[in-house]
Amino acid sequence: MNTTPISIRTAIKADCERILELINELAVYEKAPEQVTVTLAEFVDAGFGEKPVWKAFVAEDESMGIIGFALFYTRYSTWKGCRLYLEDFLVTEAYRGKGAGKLLFEKVIREAKENNYNGMTWQVLDWNEPAIHFYNKYKASIEEGWLNASFSKEQTHQFI
Repeated sequence: MNTTPISIRTAIKADCERILELINELAVYEKAPEQVTVTLAEFVDAGFGEKPVWKAFVAEDESMGIIGFALFYTRYSTWKGCRLYLEDFLVTEAYRGKGAGKLLFEKVIREAKENNYNGMTWQVLDWNEPAIHFYNKYKASIEEGWLNASFSKEQTHQFI
């Protein structure tokens, strides 16, 4: 069993390759590995380029490196105002249940509080019982009845 303390810090540009590996791990877990189409260059630019759109925290084990991440950005709700949107949150499988997720999630909650957001939102798949159980420990409101809709880049180009 690992006894090395886990630390949480703000992600830096050099972390992007490992974060993208974890994003692919999450996609496999969510049964959609083919859905990850962002390149490393696009990912780095979106987080650390001229107009960064995301921030992240990473969980790090001194001996293993980055073992988890939480990536987020500001979402504007016409009903609620500025809210922190947690896009992805993952702790690699070998470290689940050891407190890293709690540390990451609570760091994101503090980020929302310290920046005076009007709340925090995220999505969880309805079959992901471990995640739902985790969020229920925090008394999160998990909504029913909303369906996700999206366009691919190719679809947006069809209409113009």
